[in-house]
Amino acid sequence: MKAANTMSQNLSETLAHKLKMLPESPGCYLMKCEGKIVYAGKAVNLKNRVRQYFHENTQHTAKVRWMMREIDDFDVILCDTNFEALMLECNLIKKHRPFYNILLKDDKHFPYLRLESSVAFPRLAVARTIDPRDGARYFGPYFGATGIRQILDEVRRYFPLRSCNLTLPLKKPGRPCVHHQIGQCLAPCAEKVTQEEYAHILRGVVTFLGGDTRQLLRELREQMEDHSQRMEFEQAAVLRDKIADIHRMMEKQRAIQTRDADQDLIAAVADQEDALVQITHIRGGKIEGSRSFVMENCGQEDLSELTATFITQYYDDGHLIPHEVLVEFMPEDAEVLQQWLRAKKGGTLVFASPKRGDKRDLMQLCHKNAGDAMQKHSMNKQVRHRRTTGALRELQGVLGLHEPPLRIEGYDISNTQGDQSVAAMVVFENGEPAKKAYRHFRIKTVEGANDFACMGEVVGRRFAHGLRERREREEAGLPVEEGRFSKLPDLVLIDGGPEQLAFARRAMQAAGADVPMLGIAKRFEEIYLPDLAEPIRLGKHSDGLHLIQHVRDEVHRFGIAHHRALRTKSSLKSELQSIPGVGAKRQVELLRHFGNVKAIFAASQEELAAVRSMNIAAAKAIEAYGREKKRGASR
Repeated sequence: MKAANTMSQNLSETLAHKLKMLPESPGCYLMKCEGKIVYAGKAVNLKNRVRQYFHENTQHTAKVRWMMREIDDFDVILCDTNFEALMLECNLIKKHRPFYNILLKDDKHFPYLRLESSVAFPRLAVARTIDPRDGARYFGPYFGATGIRQILDEVRRYFPLRSCNLTLPLKKPGRPCVHHQIGQCLAPCAEKVTQEEYAHILRGVVTFLGGDTRQLLRELREQMEDHSQRMEFEQAAVLRDKIADIHRMMEKQRAIQTRDADQDLIAAVADQEDALVQITHIRGGKIEGSRSFVMENCGQEDLSELTATFITQYYDDGHLIPHEVLVEFMPEDAEVLQQWLRAKKGGTLVFASPKRGDKRDLMQLCHKNAGDAMQKHSMNKQVRHRRTTGALRELQGVLGLHEPPLRIEGYDISNTQGDQSVAAMVVFENGEPAKKAYRHFRIKTVEGANDFACMGEVVGRRFAHGLRERREREEAGLPVEEGRFSKLPDLVLIDGGPEQLAFARRAMQAAGADVPMLGIAKRFEEIYLPDLAEPIRLGKHSDGLHLIQHVRDEVHRFGIAHHRALRTKSSLKSELQSIPGVGAKRQVELLRHFGNVKAIFAASQEELAAVRSMNIAAAKAIEAYGREKKRGASR
């Protein structure tokens, strides 16, 4: 104890000395706990900013007070300007992901349409990140896969761009695909269109995606009138319907017009616990969509600082920066933040907080959406708390456990009449699926359809492996929780009745472990415990029962999906293996090219021979096998 007090005193003296030596300079500071960076921040004046943390201050938020209880050291990095400090702070947060920094946990990006103009015959492709250096044009963002599919479908209806990923022009002209036959591609692969004609189509695509449909409508009307004058009324009717579809589509998009502006609006709200940032995207003067980001345990943070943190992380992660970024709460370092945004965009940018007019109305709409999203988050949080923490506490009481079972493992067996038996293990932590910890097992010692013995083998192997790995990591001084099996569960769930439970229990004890275990029978949803003769029946509205059912259903789904994949793979492999001249490499290339066996047998001899690693002899053998298969099916 005396040594510990001396160490604390020396550490305190060290911190006091470092605080005295702080310079009055812009820079970044790194708060540390046991050598690990737990917070990174920037300051115009490092001396004043860092000292504030170590002074007793009633204005400190709860998060800062908790953080300062752990801090045992800090470092500073000097910068010449506040702008350099902001750039450095962004890089430090992105690199170290400090625990006490506000972090955007959702790393999903809105999809964009990317048009690479530097190649011959460009095509539209979906992109999740923006690279301003590649010279390509980006359109969007589009909100979700459904939205971007609808846009691609609309583009292909009016503009016959190629959709293949061939590198054009080809050394030898190919054969046009089905898209050319149905009028959705001009077949540049077969040299049926020049680059000048294709470029004319591209200009129409760029105009259309930019929101201007006047040129397209004018061309469609001219074509419709031309067909009408030639009495080609069916073709004219098709064009008439296309024109009507475009008008309807544009009416749907015309939610709010702001003079063709490209803007992002950012609003922030908070309750006592969490904060939420809402970003609304306006492209071409129309609201394209919005998205909310929850900042957990940030309810007491200053909303202007929260907004600044959001902006630096959101736009540093590859999102497209518009012409205007409008915020509800203007950050203190607005000029530096605007400079940073312009540097990221590589061009001019307006950064403002609107106080009146149409932009203020839009900001109020964004704030309203943020409040609605916050209300839904609070309700969902209450429901999630009841279904997780509440359910775990209920199970603790029902099962007579000393602590809530924070880690639950579920096991199930899948087979087809004893063939290809596999076992599945799923893990729930704090009442929610931990999918990275899911595992599959191949049954090694049991033959035939013996689910009891299979369950015993798998549970025994899991705990024997886990205990052995646990000892090895402890001897090596490694964290036990980071092993594949060394982290043991607080509760084991067996999908089955008392017989499966008994086999699993004996196998676990034989491996040297003793973890609480239960089984759940599907028929009456009864819970079996090893030492109770009668099952436990929970009410149908019980959160504890719902959690157990969730684990049981998840392990059943996980096991069935893996077993089905094994059966399909085995079936495909055995069928193709039976054809002379079709080895493992050709099987892979055929499945990669055609996608499935049905398409392989439906292909012509020429199409088969054109596949990589194939030849005429193997193509004839496959065609003959497919022909014989059809005859057998028709008998």
